[in-house]
Amino acid sequence: MKGEQAVQLDGLDVRLIDLLAEEPRIGVLECSRRLGVARGTVQARLDKLVDRGVIGGFGPEISPAAIGFGVTSFVTLEISQRHGHDPVTAHLAAIPEVLEAHTITGSSDLLCRIVARSNTDLQRVIDQIVSSAGITRASTIIALAEQIPYRTLPLVRSAVRVEGRTPT
Repeated sequence: MKGEQAVQLDGLDVRLIDLLAEEPRIGVLECSRRLGVARGTVQARLDKLVDRGVIGGFGPEISPAAIGFGVTSFVTLEISQRHGHDPVTAHLAAIPEVLEAHTITGSSDLLCRIVARSNTDLQRVIDQIVSSAGITRASTIIALAEQIPYRTLPLVRSAVRVEGRTPT
């Protein structure tokens, strides 16, 4: 999120986000018609949500499995304190199969979500990951099935309820 202060959402914000999630290619004019508010109101709200980092993009959601990357795994990495995070992060960013990486607490330093075409390919990806001199240890967990896909809409909807209001 841009800045450090949480953005307060109201019912219109939630309805707008819901509509865009359901139909990402919808235009501002159609949003205004469906939401029953002026086009300028929708544009202003959308600009505010983008500027404040609530909405991070409007690109397509890509399914790695649909393009041949059917194996998902999570890898925890311990990194050398001498090398630090930056060189390891740059190394990981250069590997297309590394979808995300997070600094974490606990016995490891980074958690990565990675994909591969097969278990054999997963070994290749892991070998590429651990080839960095800054990585001292890796531990891999293979995901067998996705039970709950990555989602944010329930969180958006609950943000308004927490404030004592419900979306309209």
